[in-house]
Amino acid sequence: MTKADLVNYIAEETGLTKADATRSLDAMMAGVIKGLKKEGKVTLTGFCTFASKNKPAKEGRNPRTGEKVRIPAKVAVTIKAGSKLKDALN
Repeated sequence: MTKADLVNYIAEETGLTKADATRSLDAMMAGVIKGLKKEGKVTLTGFCTFASKNKPAKEGRNPRTGEKVRIPAKVAVTIKAGSKLKDALN
């Protein structure tokens, strides 16, 4: 499902216009990003938990040449499914 598909679904389910559904989805995504930056974790009870994790710099290798390459530190995001999401899929 793409963002456009999700916007269409939200518009159909809620009776919002596509423009309003787009703004709602954008606001939700911005809220998740803001929460991750500020607190490092966003929980949508029963659905999922987003968490940010600091990954330190490390040394890797170019698989073609075997040359050592420095991989910079970064922040990764993990998503853990909640019970309602798991139940809906099983």
